[in-house]
Amino acid sequence: MQNGYIILGIIALLFLSMYGYAYFSVFMEKIKARKNKEADVEKEAIRLENRRKNQELIDERVRKFNERKEEIQRELMLLDKMKNRQQVS
Repeated sequence: MQNGYIILGIIALLFLSMYGYAYFSVFMEKIKARKNKEADVEKEAIRLENRRKNQELIDERVRKFNERKEEIQRELMLLDKMKNRQQVS
């Protein structure tokens, strides 16, 4: 009877090790999926930050362009006024 408990213990250990081996691959797959998800989130955050910076650059260029455009229009209006004054005189 004493040897029966040893044999049952060995069989139980065998089934536990088979279950552990089968679950280990699932466990590793979950870890890899979690790491991939974290990497994707980080990449997305970096991409959004780059888009925001690029948009700021574009907005700054447009603002400068519009300021220059307004300045040129003011100068042209002044030249027109000066031209009209000279013609009237």
